[in-house]
Amino acid sequence: MTTIETAPTERKSTMLGRVSSQKNIILGLIMLAGLLIVGAATVQGFLSGSNIRSMLLLGAFLGLASVGQTLCALLGGLDLSIPYLIGSANIGTLYMISAGIPAGLAILIVLLLGFGVGILNGLLSLHLQNQALIVTLGVGFATVGATQILTSAGASNAGGTSGVVPDWLANISSLDGETFGMPVPPIVVIWILLATALVLVMRYTWFGRSTYALGGNRTAARLMLISEPRRWVTVYAISGLFSAVTGVLLLGFTGGAFVRVGDPYLFLTVAAVAVGGTSLLGGRGGYGSTLLGVLVLIALTSLLVGYGLNNNAQQFVLGLLIVPLVGFYARNPHIRQQI
Repeated sequence: MTTIETAPTERKSTMLGRVSSQKNIILGLIMLAGLLIVGAATVQGFLSGSNIRSMLLLGAFLGLASVGQTLCALLGGLDLSIPYLIGSANIGTLYMISAGIPAGLAILIVLLLGFGVGILNGLLSLHLQNQALIVTLGVGFATVGATQILTSAGASNAGGTSGVVPDWLANISSLDGETFGMPVPPIVVIWILLATALVLVMRYTWFGRSTYALGGNRTAARLMLISEPRRWVTVYAISGLFSAVTGVLLLGFTGGAFVRVGDPYLFLTVAAVAVGGTSLLGGRGGYGSTLLGVLVLIALTSLLVGYGLNNNAQQFVLGLLIVPLVGFYARNPHIRQQI
């Protein structure tokens, strides 16, 4: 009797989840199409090749930084250390290169340190999940402070450090970079390949299914023998790794290191997740949704720049966009209430 009654409930919850996800995707596509149409009609050169390349390049940075934020959101958490790890990786990499450490080795060290900080985030926030925001914020502050002390970046150059960025790194991340002779920056190709792989992993592997299960219903996940500590720490470690990756790649884009280079990503990574429709309570959405959110935010930002709005005005408009969207998505009942 139990099996007969449970199966329809599970099918119903799955069907409702898919319908809700499709609604969010459709809304995102409508917003993106609307922004492109408005931009093409009101801003000269909005859909020109150079502007599209610029939007894709900026989207790649945001997309990479949002990988960890998406996975954390699927578990019902958020990672506020991302911008600070980006800044730390940015100045730490150039500092080591300037100190004579080979660029490849310096980057590897920075990525391992980012992964390690992510593990620390996961361990500290595992049993304080209601306080994960404060925990990750504190870890981020401590990390960027320690980096500035070790590199002396806080003593001069207004939080930056000087040095020569390797040409190959600049080519990967610059607007003028080419991929096998094509006028597409390599980082955009890397982002597309990564996004495809991540969507497939989250859909078809045990890691993806267990992450959704844990974010959807922790009690049910434990009955399925899913290790909450292992998954929680793994997801935050991945977040730390991709934060470091973003910081390193931004070094090639800017040509110099600045500890506050990651500041915009404190808001934008959360916004990309929310605008894409991934539930901040966990269990619903995914990186495909975040990718759409990234494109919407980048298109909107490019449109606002075309209108001549400064950074403060852009943040005001973005805030006005996110509030009703979160309200709209919040109307969808969480998966825990459907089982």
